[in-house]
Amino acid sequence: RRIKRMSPLRRMKPRFASLPAVTLTLSLGLLSGFHGIAADSQPPPAQPGGRLPGNSAIQLVKVADGLVDPVHVASPNDGSGRLFVCERPGVVRIVKDGKVSAKPFLDIKDKTLSSFLEEGLYAIEFHPKFKENGLVYVSYADLWFNGATLLTEYRVSKDNPDKLDPDSARVLMQIDFPYCNHHGGKMAFGPDGYLYVGVGDGGWEGDVISAGQDLHTWLGKMLRIDVNSQTPDRGYAIPKDNPFITPLQQMTLFGVSELQFSKIHPRAKPEIWAYGLRNPWTFSFDRKTGDLYIADIGQNHWEEIDFQPASSKGGENYGWKFMCGSHPFPIELEKEAPRIGVLPIAEYSHVDQGICVIGLGIYRGKDFPSLDGTYFASDWGSGKIWGIRRDGAGKWQMQELLDLDTPLRPTGGGEDQAGNIYVTHATANYGGPVDPYQSERGALWKIVPADQVPAGSTVAPLQK
Repeated sequence: RRIKRMSPLRRMKPRFASLPAVTLTLSLGLLSGFHGIAADSQPPPAQPGGRLPGNSAIQLVKVADGLVDPVHVASPNDGSGRLFVCERPGVVRIVKDGKVSAKPFLDIKDKTLSSFLEEGLYAIEFHPKFKENGLVYVSYADLWFNGATLLTEYRVSKDNPDKLDPDSARVLMQIDFPYCNHHGGKMAFGPDGYLYVGVGDGGWEGDVISAGQDLHTWLGKMLRIDVNSQTPDRGYAIPKDNPFITPLQQMTLFGVSELQFSKIHPRAKPEIWAYGLRNPWTFSFDRKTGDLYIADIGQNHWEEIDFQPASSKGGENYGWKFMCGSHPFPIELEKEAPRIGVLPIAEYSHVDQGICVIGLGIYRGKDFPSLDGTYFASDWGSGKIWGIRRDGAGKWQMQELLDLDTPLRPTGGGEDQAGNIYVTHATANYGGPVDPYQSERGALWKIVPADQVPAGSTVAPLQK
């Protein structure tokens, strides 16, 4: 069973198909910013069909079900053994020992807009010092602000560790959108203690407002903020080493190198860490190395996994909207348009692999050494799961590890304190406004090696 998404733009003749390559090159001026590396000098992305080192065969074991459109799972890393699952309509549930809490950790259904699949409660993240300060962060589409993403800080109730104090809510950031799709919404604390936020290009299709390459907007970006401080006009502070901060200065026309000029962006949003992204719905940090993997949902033909090494100083341009994977957008310019920007480490085609990439995380636990260092990615349309890792020669490999007989619909992932990787699954209707509480219930699954499935476990049905 395969599902193909049909966009109106796939039926239209591209308006730019007749532009000569030189004209298109001139229109890519901003692409040369930081990390505007010629694609021809970079290795091609890995594609399905590769081979990971060792034995990486996996299976999915069901942890809990009865969840309403679950889209994200996170751990507080406080030794409690609890997992926290975001239900898209606006509820956070606690899962412990395979049981789902009857009472919610947080219920903001009255504030959450979730009538369209790409809106709702997106993510929950716990402060690195949560055990000491009890601070929690959620991102969601706010009903009263027309679906704007609100990043909000809460504090755990003094009387109940399984409940957030609703009166403690403090809005850090409001991100407005022109359309109802491509909002992103995932958050994660990096190894540097800063909060990273994935923001989509604002929606419709084809980045019609050219947000991906526009440094004057948060849309189509990876943001990086300091939640431990705030200023009078912001609920957070700007890390001093963010890449697009331009101090006030006198204007100098001569005696300045072109490289220096290329770094002057007086109107750029200082929160920007990386740009050129379409819809970074999921991303993950490697807890061992600090490397960042971004699953950027593609247009009509390709899905991509971007990579930022821990040594990066930020400022990467991942190419959208002029690139989708290692291919130019629109695809009709495949043979003539230049390839500019940081290419992904892996990509796959809509033809036979899926339609919507979902990143799950990097395994760094101690129980399953065969999975160590593997980044797991899945697809919401096909249910396939791949492993991505470098081989002995340093080349990225992408191997299909699971193809189910009845596809699950992966919507997100996460890891527990021990480093195990989890998958949220929801059938989730994409056809328009539907009451999620009338839909089939979703579930939480755990990735384990195929030869280490616990006895009596419920596993996902494999292809016969």
